[in-house]
Amino acid sequence: MASPAASLPSLESRFAEAFPNSTKVHVEGGRVRVPMRRIALSDGEPPLQVYDTSGPHQTDARAGLPPLRREWTAARGDVAEVAPAGAAHGSEQIPASLHRPVMRGAGSVTQMHYARKGEVTQEMEFVALREGFEPDFVRAEVARGRAIIPANINHPELEPMAIGRNFLVKINANIGNSAVSSSIDEEVEKLRWATLWGADTIM
Repeated sequence: MASPAASLPSLESRFAEAFPNSTKVHVEGGRVRVPMRRIALSDGEPPLQVYDTSGPHQTDARAGLPPLRREWTAARGDVAEVAPAGAAHGSEQIPASLHRPVMRGAGSVTQMHYARKGEVTQEMEFVALREGFEPDFVRAEVARGRAIIPANINHPELEPMAIGRNFLVKINANIGNSAVSSSIDEEVEKLRWATLWGADTIM
């Protein structure tokens, strides 16, 4: 029997349908590669490049997302893998491909900590390229407490973004869940639609 995901259109096909004059591109700068949406304009105008939140265009909910930030975190040398405290309730339902190492920091491993030390992290570079700023401007805003970059070391799959007064407005989507039926495929399906239409964070 085919899984529910097998009958769903791919995110790539939905992206093309939702944004018929757009293509997903990646912009490289410094040590990072940032996804953007390039919009083709009429009357000979040059294409417009905008912020894209749609995420990787893959369809297997059980494979998880690629660990974009794992190498960045490891390279800083201040985190280590630790043994899980024990099997959490319901852990037998988690697909093997989604079992990931638990990381712990030797001290503070927040973006604010690095910013106040004067370090420009790859997360800050990612935000800077995404929003059109210099990386050190992002670092300074975080160091002064005027912006935050939510980037938990145990979520290497997230694409860094900044929430702050001098940055683009961010959208939170509350997708909820059904008391009647709530499978992995159904919840991930809602998440994909939310990010496709511009949600930066999901609850």
